[in-house]
Amino acid sequence: MKRSTLILLVFGMVSSFIGLVILQVRYVTTNAQMIGEQFSENVQYALSQTVSLIEENEALEFLSQALENEDYNPNKKILAFIYPENYVSLTNVDTNSIGVNPARPTIRLSTGHGKATIEETSRYLQELFQENFARRKTILDQAVFRWMRQSEGRTIEQRIDFEDVENILRTLFESKGITQPYYVYIAGNSGNMIYKSEDAQPLTYRQATQATYKQQFFPLENTKNPVFLKVVFPEKQNFILQSMNLLLPSVGLMLLILIIFVVAIIIILRQKQLEIMKTDFINNMTHEFKTPISSVSLAAQMLKDASVGKSPEMMKHIATVIGDETKRLGFQVDKVLQMAMFEKENSTLKLTELSINELIRDIVNTFSLKVQSKGGTIITKFEAKNDCALVDEVHFTNIIYNLMDNALKYSDKSLLLTVETWNEKDRLLIGIEDNGIGIRKEDQKRIFERFFRVSTGNTHNIKGFGLGLAYVKKMVLEHRGTIKVESEPGLGTKFIISIHAIGS
Repeated sequence: MKRSTLILLVFGMVSSFIGLVILQVRYVTTNAQMIGEQFSENVQYALSQTVSLIEENEALEFLSQALENEDYNPNKKILAFIYPENYVSLTNVDTNSIGVNPARPTIRLSTGHGKATIEETSRYLQELFQENFARRKTILDQAVFRWMRQSEGRTIEQRIDFEDVENILRTLFESKGITQPYYVYIAGNSGNMIYKSEDAQPLTYRQATQATYKQQFFPLENTKNPVFLKVVFPEKQNFILQSMNLLLPSVGLMLLILIIFVVAIIIILRQKQLEIMKTDFINNMTHEFKTPISSVSLAAQMLKDASVGKSPEMMKHIATVIGDETKRLGFQVDKVLQMAMFEKENSTLKLTELSINELIRDIVNTFSLKVQSKGGTIITKFEAKNDCALVDEVHFTNIIYNLMDNALKYSDKSLLLTVETWNEKDRLLIGIEDNGIGIRKEDQKRIFERFFRVSTGNTHNIKGFGLGLAYVKKMVLEHRGTIKVESEPGLGTKFIISIHAIGS
């Protein structure tokens, strides 16, 4: 994949997700705003109705007092003139004759008022109604005037029954489906508290500013000291969030998409990095193969020369060159096979019960000549009493050999290599420690990755493909073991392998 294509793909994925997040945020914000506005409208309606009902109750109280002063009898009709002595009456209708031959009702005029015609009677009743209406209106005007005059001198405690206020509010809130807890306050314009509900608690600044609703009592009165009914909902934000529970699946889906995007980008970047490493591997491998092939080819051409056959020393030299280069080719082929092994999820191991102390001792004996030729020393400490384990002899030998070979390659002075074994509970531990250049902390996290090679500063003569430690870790895991590294730059490195010991 080209770099430009990769950048375009990542940019498209990031842009798509950002756009999706923006749309989701706008939808959630709009939904929360609508829920909040609907809640506020219902609360404000309940407050307005409460204030109106309190004001109407006061008006009815004064009206009742005014009517009582006028010997008002609620059982007596205001329009008294419709009684039999002053009204136009209709005779009863014979219901038995309805539908067959209904009899026409007869009309007669009452003579109690001295009027003989319908027009005179109608005019008389209208005048009588106007007189009664004017008298009642005067009574109401007097009641209203007395109400206005007396209310100016009364305190808010005298004008309002606080218990009625709470009862009315409770009823109206229930009718609107508002079940959230709330506190009731009645306060003056200057903030002085006149009344508060029994369960009212101190509020935070946020609650007092965002969850408070108020309505003025007697709003039509022109007063310098208005009184307000305040209601605070301390759990308003929780109510809005709970009302948006249906949005939780969409939020979860957004998080899932984000995780998928992040994982996909990481995989793409790793695959790109792996592709680069594989390209470098192929280039290195081509170079590594080219040199021994050229040497073998040159040796073969020399063998064709008749003069070479006459010199035993030259023949021996050519044979040595062919043998060394053949081994080198075989080593490179093994590296290629190791790389192919990584493509398989599981390797086929031939597990046998072996003495790890004996196995490592044989490897050390073989490897010691190589170390001594470079002025190094190997120290062994076989302290494991229970050293038997189920291992694949070939792969486990390669594990130990690779770690020892790395210690030799990355040594900037005479190598001091320590190989030891010991037991911890039911585990067999193997330690391989050197006094080489060490590994930096940031590199220690990646040394077991394929194709990764530790930076060696000014040392450029170290050959390899970055597969050795990756192969080591894979094989250790295949043996159901663990491996860890302890290292300090300039002081050396220690690898510790832990596997299950038999008979523990």
